[in-house]
Amino acid sequence: MSSTERKDLRNVAIVAHVDHGKTTLVDAMLRQTKAVGGHGDLQDRVMDSGDLEREKGITILAKNTTVFYSGPAAEERAGAETVTMNIIDTPGHADFGGEVERGLSMVDGVVLLVDASEGPLPQTRFVLRKALNASLPVILVVNKTDRPDARIEGVVSDAMDLLLGLASDVAEEDPDLDLDAVLDVPVVYASGKAGRASKEQPDDGGLPNNEDLEPLFETILDHVPAPTFDEDEVLQAHVTNLDASPFLGRLALMRIFNGTLKKNQQVAWARKDGSISTVKITELLATKGLERVSTDSAGAGEIVAVAGISDIMIGETLTDLNNPKPLQDIVIDDPAISMTVGINTSPMAGRVKGAKVTARQVKDRLEAELVGNVSLRVLPTERPDMWEVQGRGELALAILVEQMRREGFELTVGKPRVVTQQIDGVLHEPMENMTIDAPEEYMGAITQLMAGRKGTMSTMANNGTGWVRMEFMVPARGLIGFRTKFLTETRGAGIASSYAAGYEPWKGQISYRVSGSLIADRAGVATPFAMMNLQDKGTFFVETTSEVYAGQVVGENSRNEDMEVNITKEKKLTNMRAASADSFEGLTPPDKLTLEESLEFAGEDECVEVTPEAIRIRKVILNSAERMKAARQKKSATAV
Repeated sequence: MSSTERKDLRNVAIVAHVDHGKTTLVDAMLRQTKAVGGHGDLQDRVMDSGDLEREKGITILAKNTTVFYSGPAAEERAGAETVTMNIIDTPGHADFGGEVERGLSMVDGVVLLVDASEGPLPQTRFVLRKALNASLPVILVVNKTDRPDARIEGVVSDAMDLLLGLASDVAEEDPDLDLDAVLDVPVVYASGKAGRASKEQPDDGGLPNNEDLEPLFETILDHVPAPTFDEDEVLQAHVTNLDASPFLGRLALMRIFNGTLKKNQQVAWARKDGSISTVKITELLATKGLERVSTDSAGAGEIVAVAGISDIMIGETLTDLNNPKPLQDIVIDDPAISMTVGINTSPMAGRVKGAKVTARQVKDRLEAELVGNVSLRVLPTERPDMWEVQGRGELALAILVEQMRREGFELTVGKPRVVTQQIDGVLHEPMENMTIDAPEEYMGAITQLMAGRKGTMSTMANNGTGWVRMEFMVPARGLIGFRTKFLTETRGAGIASSYAAGYEPWKGQISYRVSGSLIADRAGVATPFAMMNLQDKGTFFVETTSEVYAGQVVGENSRNEDMEVNITKEKKLTNMRAASADSFEGLTPPDKLTLEESLEFAGEDECVEVTPEAIRIRKVILNSAERMKAARQKKSATAV
């Protein structure tokens, strides 16, 4: 067989930690190649198309776009007037690692983006290791060089140390890995916001000396290999993502590794279960900028979308009809966190007009999520109206629930728990490598907080700026409910992020909360009079005049115990006229928890009621007497 290159084509993924500027840089590349109109505001983040992505400022779904580069380096380095660059914008959060793994299966090289001040962080390590495992060449881009606190030289040194350490680890697993080639990493200095890049290091806090991104495009052409294929090989196109069109139905996004795919062509569809059937390509779409346009054919190395196959799944292959040769399935890491999702069983269920409240609707929606989310698992439970949903992390599961809430679902969501494994007869739990950046004065509080969650410090560094960086190895369950407490301890100044670090034997009991819950003892409307008298007991989650029910958690108790309160009590009126009217100006405003904060706060015997209009924390058992009985039975069983 003869191997041939597509010199006019490059497939590259941009990977980085959360908020290091991937999407902003892709926006600048799109504008400078005229893929989207004008140069306009480079902060539009056109690649973050979802509402949640724009609100949270993170990439949740991997997306591909195409730019057509026709600068001076195109003819010189690729021998073509225009070079097609397929760019995959991947999430930076480890919870969405399935998206990263799918994106890397489509490309021939990666651009590793690192913040010029923060340097390599946990998700940087996570995505870089995935790239090295896939034997992909790496281009290091130091972004945000114009930050006032930039430390460019130190960040480059840290990135190279990280690369060397990871390459050594990967080399132990793969003896054929060429360490010299891996460590020969070009460095580009950039400001995605300004749309500038250079190969020469600018001063700390300064912009790159070049006016555009030409050095970045040149480096991609030089160091990302052109796709190669065998001219004599049969058609092999691998499905790596799914999308939907209101006109065409399900779209299968795929990279063609060998052969040619044509519109109206009859091909073999190789499924995951090993079966092979014949299908017709009713529509073939290529990506141009942010749009998909119809095309008659596509060759090896190209990334296209195919319509006409309603049940096709990620990891499956379109291949030759007469000589089918399926490709290997995409390998995805096992989930580490699970939680139960079921119908809303609270006394307020079904009050939102048009809400989706039935078990069939919830089940269909969870099954639909499995189609495009390969890192998610949905398992049955003892109850027919509740399912166990497993994912990479707390954030990924919270995003799914939030999406369902916005689609009109009413749900009961259980407290997140870890997914354990039995290894050699010993119970093991998932571990996380946690990196924390915080001011020096909070170091003691952070160390104490992590120790209570079975975290052990592995390294600590002080760069002399008043901030300290600490790394901990901590059980994944120790991070459930951690973020809120961490932000409280550091007065909102700390930065914490983590990535999966394998499994270790069970670390023992962890105390998640030192405070109890304030529980409504009856249904009614929360009154200002009752809340004024109770506010010294703790912090409330509900506003005055809001409706509550018995068993609903209405606040956080300042003591380490649950307390039932009458939040609906009204002031008794008499015929005597008071000297002065009651004043409720001293009533502390309630602490309104988001969905993520509610999931973190919920105790072992609590769950979260999620509706399109409200998020409430409640006891799993609403009746007080039954709750006490269940607690006694659990205590007796534990004692035995």
